[in-house]
This record gives sequence, C-alpha cells and structure tokens, in this order.
Amino acid sequence: MNVFRKLTTMSLESAKKIASTKAVDDFLKNNTVVGIGSGSTIVYAVERIAEHVKNNQWNLKFVPTSFQAKQLIHKYNLPLTDLESNPELDLCIDGADEVDGKLNLIKGGGGCLLQEKIVASCAKTLVIVADNTKNSTYLGEKYKKGIPIEVVPLCYLPIMNKIRNKFGGTISLRMAQCKAGPVITDNGNFILDWIHSDIEANWEKINVELLQIPGLIETGLFINMAYKAYFGMPDGSVKVQLNNADEIKRNDLQ
Repeated sequence: MNVFRKLTTMSLESAKKIASTKAVDDFLKNNTVVGIGSGSTIVYAVERIAEHVKNNQWNLKFVPTSFQAKQLIHKYNLPLTDLESNPELDLCIDGADEVDGKLNLIKGGGGCLLQEKIVASCAKTLVIVADNTKNSTYLGEKYKKGIPIEVVPLCYLPIMNKIRNKFGGTISLRMAQCKAGPVITDNGNFILDWIHSDIEANWEKINVELLQIPGLIETGLFINMAYKAYFGMPDGSVKVQLNNADEIKRNDLQ
C-alpha cells in the first residue's frame, strides 16, 4: 500500500511539472511583468521561469499572490514587484482546484483566493497549470470540498446563514489543521467552504449574487477569467484547453 501511494504521488507531481513547463515555455516573454500564483503546481512553474531568466538573461518582474509565492520569487532570486508599482500585468500563471469545460475555475483550496483573483484581474492573460485530476466537465464534479469564500471574521455566521437560506447546500467554516480555531488568510480573514451540488448551476449569476452580501469579500469562483489551461496527463502528454471549450487539443512533450 505504501508503494502504491508513492507511485501515485510521483505520477501527479510529474503531471504538474510537464504542464507547468509547457505553459511557461509557451507564454513567458522578455520585458514583461508576471503574476505568480499559489499552490503546489506553481513551484514547478517558477523553477522553469528561473531557468529562462538565467539562461536568456531576460528582464522580468514578478508580482506574488501570497506569502508562499513571494517566498518562491525570493528563493530563485527573481525581481519582486507589486501592483502599486505595476498595476497592469502581462501574464499571470496560477493553479486551480478544478477547471470545468468552459474554463471556469474553483480556486482557494489553499486559502489564497482573494489575492489570486486580484492579481489575475490585473493581467492581460491568465494561464492555468494543473494535473489531469483537476479537469472536469462541470464545477463540483471532482473537487468535493466546495466553493471557498473569504469573509470578514465578525460576520462569518450571518453570511453562512444567508448563503444556506438563499442557495441551499451545506456550508462550513474552514478549520486549521495545526492550530486551534479557523484558518486565517494572508489578509486576516476567515474562509467558508460551500458545497452546492447543482450541476446546472449558473455560476456567473451566483457569483454576482454572493458578492452582494455585506462582509463577503471574495469567492473562489473564477468565471470567464482564464485564457488557457494546461493539464499534465498520466501518459506524459499535455492537454491544452482554450477559453473556447470546443478548441481542445493534446500536445506531446518530447
């Protein structure tokens, strides 16, 4: 059993790496400002970015979406900047918890959804990298933990009640794993996880309605934001999904 788990993990990590490598190779350009997302897949993207910067002597600047992303930028001695200095980005590379057939995303499983969405909204192009387990037909098909929602701590309970009463489903306050109490985001807020099982849900409409609730800061629904997604497949290929769901192709990495 231990051997099986190790092989499964290695396969997924390899899938993340090949997806990140191809996305960076396709989109990274000299003299640009790039947003760096958060999560385990982004580690491989930053590694590849650092190779390009070093080998080609490129001039790039990087905006992080979290403390983790900032540490990665520092680790590889990449030029760090922010949205105050560079309010318009050329590119943002990020991961996702799930990507549906229309390239809508669930993000925030790692708790960085607010800063991720802000940085992505400032970029001309948002590119998603992930392993094949994150690719689904509809949101909620594979990611079963729900839609992450960042809220002001003082009103988390009223917001939970409002969402439950208006939309149904189940909702819970995300609790920390290695400390007593709830997860605290980089922005000092709480995160709710809302499970809504309607496969035909109009997520664009729901997202707009959720954002009208006072004290609800942001959702993990990234609707019509991503331009292209790269999925590492078990056979070593990369599936590329464009914003147009009909334009899907598979590219083998040699």
